[in-house]
Amino acid sequence: MFNMNADLISVIVPVYNVEPYLNRCIKSIVNQTYRNIEIILVDDGATDNSGVMCDEWQYKDNRIKVIHKVNGGLSDARNVAIKCATGTYITCIDSDDNVDEDMIEYLYYLVKKYKCRMSLCSHRILFERNNKIKSLGNGKEEVLSAEECIKKMCYHDCVDTSAWGKLYERELFNNIEYPVGKLFEDIGTTYKAFIASEKIACGYKDKYTYYVRANSIVTGSFNIRKLDLLEMTDKMADDVLKQFPNLKEAVLRRRLYARFSTLNQMLYVNDYIELRCELIKFILENENAIMNNPKTPLRDKIALLLLRIGFSIYRFCWLVFKRDILRYL
Repeated sequence: MFNMNADLISVIVPVYNVEPYLNRCIKSIVNQTYRNIEIILVDDGATDNSGVMCDEWQYKDNRIKVIHKVNGGLSDARNVAIKCATGTYITCIDSDDNVDEDMIEYLYYLVKKYKCRMSLCSHRILFERNNKIKSLGNGKEEVLSAEECIKKMCYHDCVDTSAWGKLYERELFNNIEYPVGKLFEDIGTTYKAFIASEKIACGYKDKYTYYVRANSIVTGSFNIRKLDLLEMTDKMADDVLKQFPNLKEAVLRRRLYARFSTLNQMLYVNDYIELRCELIKFILENENAIMNNPKTPLRDKIALLLLRIGFSIYRFCWLVFKRDILRYL
């Protein structure tokens, strides 16, 4: 049996204006059952008390290191922390989320048991509006090749693109960096780690709690920077197809998802009409891929049929659907 505290693990936490959530996050890290960790808090130029709180935590726990830097965004903060990390492995945690006390132990157990360079766990979603929780894990374990893992990621099948909820051998990042200045940076990075790892130990137990807030990047109102989703997704698609041409259908599914997601955030945006038309054109041009792929969600097939009728009908039906979903949640 391997020593459950043998390797130093670096826990990377970018911090920017998360004062109401930061203590909750750090508490969940310092209380980990896996004790041999260094916790790197990167104060990315916070303008609230987050940076001060990081310093206070450093005095409480000698495993904590604090880096104060000029604001450069999430990718830049992660890149800086990775360069400073001394652990054999790295895991990333967002500062407005929290983790189960045995998450790191579980991820470490997976990489050692299956002799992989990378592992992942499932997560639960907590909707702050009403504190309802959606569990995404099924409790199973498996080892996947990079190709299999990317395929599941493209179909949102137990594997996601997030940087968090994963344990990486630090050397995987010798040739990988998060794209500075981009939103949805994990979409442009996680698949590279899968490819470099070659095989991934997957444990589908919920060990990470992801909080959905009204003003988050994902749920906030549309702005032009959200088009990074399309750029990151298309770059991922191009790179993956060079490596795994058999993933053509899966990669197209992810590109279509990015178009639907962007379109749905632009429903009442009066600008960018030309962009909206491009998104709709891309979706309609891939009608056969949507309708004939058994892995395409029924929601998307209905959405396609509504777009064929007209955008105004699509917009009305989507807003009704969204209202009903929010009522349920």
